Amino acid sequence: MELVSFLIDFILHVDRYLEVFVQHYGLWVYALLFLIVFVETGVVVMPFLPGDSLLFIVGALCGAGLMNLPLAVAVLLVAAVLGDQCNYQIGRYFGPKVFQWENSRFFNKRAFDQAHAFYERYGGITIILARFMPFIRTFAPFVGGVAAMSRAKFTAYNVAGALLWVLGICTAGYFFGNLPWVKANLDKIIWALIFIPGLIAIFGAWRGSRQAAKA
Repeated sequence: MELVSFLIDFILHVDRYLEVFVQHYGLWVYALLFLIVFVETGVVVMPFLPGDSLLFIVGALCGAGLMNLPLAVAVLLVAAVLGDQCNYQIGRYFGPKVFQWENSRFFNKRAFDQAHAFYERYGGITIILARFMPFIRTFAPFVGGVAAMSRAKFTAYNVAGALLWVLGICTAGYFFGNLPWVKANLDKIIWALIFIPGLIAIFGAWRGSRQAAKA
């Protein structure tokens, strides 16, 4: 329970934790950022680590002169790309291991073929949009690997999505993160960054299931 409480407090007050870390450990903050983003995007069982809010706060700290923006963006980009590639590779490796018998209790060949066709057709936009959606961001590359999405296609959209995600949110934090209104309502903004993309994803999944049921 103490670990859960700490994680919740860290997610909601990531600005305070990062600022203290910078003050005490300096450049080691970049290693910490790499680790958090890599694990959040690269390990399928760790979807609860901060993502969007972390990037926004990093941009704000850079805007306040506490961190270097080009260095932070470079570290976060590398972590985001390598994290998704790792997650994809895990899916590619374990998919065939689990689904080694056609139409077994663990594997439905028809469902696999449908997932593969979906990721070949729509996987690119799925990988990009998932970057901005907590939890889905962690699972999308894994599912892409399980569905045997082609590696070249996945890598191209992985890099494109990482660029949009890191540059977009860090830049927003850099320019707006230190405004008085934003600083006064930062906790609400963090909650919004967590829940709004999640609600959009849930609505999209619900709408998709309804359309599939009607088809």
